[in-house]
Amino acid sequence: MTTIKAAVCHEFGQPLVVEDVTLRAPQMGEIEVELSAVAICHSDISFADGAWGGSLPAVYGHEASGRITSVGAGVTGLAEGDPVIVTLIRACGTCPSCSEGKPVICGTPYDGDKGPLSTTDGGKLHQAMACGAFAEKVVVDQSQVVKISEDIPMEAASLIACGVITGVGAVVNAAQIRAGQDVVVIGAGGVGLNAIQGARIAGARRIVAVDMSEEKLEIAKEFGATDGVLATEKKPFVKAMRAMGRGADAVIVTVGAIPAYDDAPRYLAPGGKVIMVGMPHSGAKSTYEPVILAAIGQGMQGSKMGDVVIKRDIPWMVDLYQQGRLKLDELISGRWTLDQINEAIADTKTGSAKRNVIVFDR
Repeated sequence: MTTIKAAVCHEFGQPLVVEDVTLRAPQMGEIEVELSAVAICHSDISFADGAWGGSLPAVYGHEASGRITSVGAGVTGLAEGDPVIVTLIRACGTCPSCSEGKPVICGTPYDGDKGPLSTTDGGKLHQAMACGAFAEKVVVDQSQVVKISEDIPMEAASLIACGVITGVGAVVNAAQIRAGQDVVVIGAGGVGLNAIQGARIAGARRIVAVDMSEEKLEIAKEFGATDGVLATEKKPFVKAMRAMGRGADAVIVTVGAIPAYDDAPRYLAPGGKVIMVGMPHSGAKSTYEPVILAAIGQGMQGSKMGDVVIKRDIPWMVDLYQQGRLKLDELISGRWTLDQINEAIADTKTGSAKRNVIVFDR
């Protein structure tokens, strides 16, 4: 057992408390990683606010990087000292979903209440999203990590663990955008900017960013958007249609806002599809007209974590970063310590940040 510092959620909607917790040693197939950086994702904030319920007390955080400090029995291809990206994608490798190459929807359940974390007096402490990375160290399954090269900055690497794979993957894997097609990305935050990058890398002809903020629309153009449309306009989809000359082959919704989902099909071309990435609060409902989608062959498709296979897709994205074709450093809005995590969360909630990163100085 090891005592570490972690930011613990004791009550939904209340500030996290940085305190000592206990982390057990890695067991069969697990590794221990001393974290160098963990980014703050809106999913962490939604969980901490109680949007989707869950067990408490809990440690959130799932977009991380660091070095392996211990390995359990049965671990292959990984060793102490290896730099790795740590994701929430825990995959058994044998269930129907894993066997079909869809590890992000692995059907083998994981109970975070029985994970490696506990309070210092031995009480229950939930390892949220099979990760619990708002902490100095994590113990995770070997399926959740990818080894990276020594020359990748850890802060940049952490972003790949969620925001980058989710955004780029939604375009490349879920929407399967081909060169010359048109894409609309609703929401120009952390995930949205990566969806825009994904569309650029895939060779999209027009990439239209839609957001509430003029400032974020300008930033979107730095990441590859060809056009920007304010979501506050009366009919933003009309302006987007004019920019494309037609509807979009794919609309990537990266925000969990019901108005965005209500409008998303209006941006589509015949045969196009809405890729549903942003996650509204539980119980929230959107409306659309099925007859229109059916009549012109449109569709709606969910995309979890960009439908990635991390051992295939993360090395590709790292290579793109090394070539200068994938922006990572430019995504970082601010660097904070673990003790400043509530300030970093508050800053993220303003909507102005691309990605805030907690950095662990060694």
